[in-house]
Formats: sequence, structure tokens, C-alpha cells
Amino acid sequence: MWSAGPAPKRPAPHVFRPGFSLRPGMRVGLFGGSFNPAHEGHSHVAETARERLGLDRVIWLVSPQNPLKSARETAPLAERMTGARARARGPGMVVADLETQLGSQYTIDTVRTLKARYPGVKFVWIMGADSLASFHRWRGWTQIMREVPVAVVSRPWIALKSRFSPAARRFSRFRIPAAQARRVPGSDPPAWAFLTAPLNFQSSTALRERMRRRDA
Repeated sequence: MWSAGPAPKRPAPHVFRPGFSLRPGMRVGLFGGSFNPAHEGHSHVAETARERLGLDRVIWLVSPQNPLKSARETAPLAERMTGARARARGPGMVVADLETQLGSQYTIDTVRTLKARYPGVKFVWIMGADSLASFHRWRGWTQIMREVPVAVVSRPWIALKSRFSPAARRFSRFRIPAAQARRVPGSDPPAWAFLTAPLNFQSSTALRERMRRRDA
């Protein structure tokens, strides 16, 4: 049965090839998702976080399968990786299948592994406001907030709901003003910021529906 409760620590794999190189002191955003398919809204979130937080890298972590989403409606990993690479434009953008290599189903496991592998790197978890609205359903969500700072980028139709979500309420006293967003990567967790920017209205759900109508 699915549980959003605490996640026990898993042993990290001895060998994995992340496909990127990081140095102590770097400010690195971790942008996870199914990217099913990747679209301009994802690019908007990644670029907004990179610019506002002053990040050296944004790593798009393409998940093998989101446990909260239907496997039947999820495109093959190779197809989603190709789509993410097409959208991850600009300096510092990296697309990785790290979670497949790790056999990681949950974000908390990925975060813990990267922190152990790259001590001294200032990691930040990046998500759209739509993810914050359902963040309390993620396995080990309170542990994620206590492992790394988090940056939330506003998305259409969901911004107000996300600001009053269980996660936003529970960690409200740890919120950093958006005007001080560059503090986030160097802050001790829990620490998070909600970033507003010109909204991009694309969504994966709408794109999948459009493709279904086209192929019907």
C-alpha cells in the first residue's frame, strides 16, 4: 500500500555514472519529474530557478516511473529523456537518468545519494507550484524538506492552492522571501522560497490529450 510517511535510509550503490561532474561549492538545482512529455512549462520552471537562485547547474532528473502516476500512461524512458534534452536549453542545464541507475523510486533516496556522493555541493530541490500542492503525498516529504532547501516556481491555476497546501503550512516559518532567493542554496534546511514569474500555461496533461486526439 502507498504510504507518504517517513522513508528508511537505503544503502547507496557503490558505483553509478551520473553523467555530470560537480565540485564543492557549486550551487546545483535538482529538478525531478516524469517529463511525460517535457514542455515549455518545464523549461520555464528550470530557467526561473536558475536565474533567481544563481545556480551553476540545473539537473533534470527524469524519473523511471512516478509512483503517484499511471505506468500505462507514462511514455518509455528513452522517449522522455529525448524530450527533456530538447527542452533543457541554455547554460548549466543537464538531463540525467540517475534514478534509473540507482533503482530509486523516491526523491528522498535520490537526494540522500547525491548529498553523500558530492559533499560540499549546495543542492536545491526545484518544483513547480503544482507539485507543492500535492507534496504531502510524496514518500518522506518532511524528510526531503529537512535534507535540502526547496525552490517552488509559480504555475498557472494552482499558485493560490499551493501556498495553502499542507507542506506550505507546515513549513511556513522556514519560508525565505522571494526577494532574497539567492540565499536559498546556502541555507540550512528546512528552507524554501516561492518564486513568481511570468506564467507559462503549457502542461503535460494537456499535451498528452492533444496527442491522443491527433492519433485517434
